[in-house]
Amino acid sequence: MAVFDQSDQRREQASPDAAARHVPVMANRVIDLLAPGVEAARQQQRQPILVDATLGMGGHTELMLNRFHDVVVIGVDRDTQALALAAERLVAFGSRFIAFHGTYDQIAEALAAAGVSAADGYLFDLGVSSYQLDERDRGFAYSYDAPLDMRMDPTARFSAANVVNDYDPKRLEHIIRRYGEEKFARRIATAITERRKTQPFTNTGDLVNVIRSAVPVAAGRSGGHPAKRTFQALRIEVNEELDILRGALPAAMAGLHIGGRMVVMSYHSLEDRITKKAFQQEATSLTPPGFPVELEEYAPVVEILTRGTEKPTEEEIAQNPRAASAKVRAIVKIRPTRSNG
Repeated sequence: MAVFDQSDQRREQASPDAAARHVPVMANRVIDLLAPGVEAARQQQRQPILVDATLGMGGHTELMLNRFHDVVVIGVDRDTQALALAAERLVAFGSRFIAFHGTYDQIAEALAAAGVSAADGYLFDLGVSSYQLDERDRGFAYSYDAPLDMRMDPTARFSAANVVNDYDPKRLEHIIRRYGEEKFARRIATAITERRKTQPFTNTGDLVNVIRSAVPVAAGRSGGHPAKRTFQALRIEVNEELDILRGALPAAMAGLHIGGRMVVMSYHSLEDRITKKAFQQEATSLTPPGFPVELEEYAPVVEILTRGTEKPTEEEIAQNPRAASAKVRAIVKIRPTRSNG
């Protein structure tokens, strides 16, 4: 992947600009968590480098650049449309903002494209972005009819329509149960496979109607929209979100300077469990039990800064209702990454 070239992706904007459309989730809280990493770089007489691994429309990045006037931010996103909006929003910062088109497990490539080998802070704001949810033709939302798409990278070829129309019933049931944590996965998969025998799915509205017919009415009343979990599962499958996250977190911790910080914001239990496991693994000593001293090469690499997860306040939810399900975990790097040898 190469550094993103805004001129190749510029598009007419019929809607308000990115700043007007997007209030970043828990912005001041997460930037406060990153601030000591910036200060550590200054004390080491380096220009601080932050990575917004999920750039979206650039809200968090804009706040970082405004607050830390000596910082360079590398913004990573697979969505070319969001990159174009963010690049336009951040153009006034000049070379202090570097956009990178790719997935957030490509940390090494993003750092190399910016001419560095490590950063002083990483922010991961996981899941689907506000921009993607709000753009009707992207097909992420179940609340209105749209093409059955759900690709975070609109240049990718594999979409939700491929999953719904081509997966065999057992595989479809598996991803709905695993990624959507949907207890009616079998009923939904059966309804989908029966319906596609007569006509393939092309639109979200059609899929929502089939899901609604498969889920008991009582479950819909108590568990929210009946299509919510299935749509989450399809989105995760199409974009390989959990596999990419499993690769991204170790790569980011390896590409973090001593004293640097990493903040991860997740929105469902699958993301949070992966984050918790990755952090705990690097925060745990590998020195054999009962050994009289801590062995430096087996000592913890990071220290966990948050007790459990931090949740949004009522004020933060009022500023952006999509913050309601956010969970924040953060670490600081305290030693060099352990050798796999």
